[in-house]
Amino acid sequence: MPTYVKTGGETLEIADGAPGWIARLIEETVGAAPTASADGPATVRLVAEASSAPFPREGLHVLTRGAYADGTRVLVTDACSAGFDLLAEAGDDTLTVRARYRPAAKTKAANLVLSSRFRLLAGQTLVHYPVLWRASWRGRVPLHVSVVGTAGRTVLLAGPGGVGKSTFVRRAIALGARATADNLCVADPGGACHGVAEPMRTDAADAGQGRSTSHGRVSVPFDDRIDALEPDRLVVLGRGAKTAVSEIDPAEAARVLVAGTYAGGELRRYWAMAATLSLGTGRGPAHPAIAEVARSYAEALPCFRVSIADGESVGIEELP
Repeated sequence: MPTYVKTGGETLEIADGAPGWIARLIEETVGAAPTASADGPATVRLVAEASSAPFPREGLHVLTRGAYADGTRVLVTDACSAGFDLLAEAGDDTLTVRARYRPAAKTKAANLVLSSRFRLLAGQTLVHYPVLWRASWRGRVPLHVSVVGTAGRTVLLAGPGGVGKSTFVRRAIALGARATADNLCVADPGGACHGVAEPMRTDAADAGQGRSTSHGRVSVPFDDRIDALEPDRLVVLGRGAKTAVSEIDPAEAARVLVAGTYAGGELRRYWAMAATLSLGTGRGPAHPAIAEVARSYAEALPCFRVSIADGESVGIEELP
């Protein structure tokens, strides 16, 4: 029986029969066990196959280096350098992605040695990027943010990686807040932010037990994640000489939101994959309207900058 995950505003169906190690990788990627049923029809279907044979190329023409297409289907070999070949088919409402693990010897050796890196990259390639691209059919865009809500405020939390967003979110949740994601959302222009299902990644000292991941952090289950929230303020988080909260010009807030999204390691390989799929199918934008959506949030919401000194923290209850 298939299983399902609500992520990025889409319903992901995971077909039965995936090799065990891929099934475990998918569960790790979404931060929880997929469910046995869904609220509505699947919009993304992932079929992970045990075969290591190449996908047939009959009817496909060369699209670009390593990619082939026929206007509806796109075959990407060694997608995102993760070792998977992906055959994506854009139906009327459902994106179906078939995946086969076919790494070259050099890639396979690197994946074994750098296992934490491989797990992150494989999860992005198989799960997150297809979902983000399907969301682009709706005009939604990926943002490197989290949205955290309490009874009094709903914060769109922006800033580049490493400034403490995950720690802020984790501590807010401990005080009863709800959050959409660790640091990756799909945004409606000026409206709701739909969280991408993922584990919480934070410093080992803060998390206790957890699986090792990038930059010396660990990943832990993201309990009680909420699918979507509509923010009522935009907060730019950063490091500074002293802890302070101040208003920020909307243009500067939008700039940080855009820059943080493009600098985010989670999305580093997404842009090329999305462009290739769009080129081969005619679906979705060749490039998401990141700057336009960021500007729509910054112009519609009150914007604040929160600088945090080393060794200090700010709670969600301390924000304007």
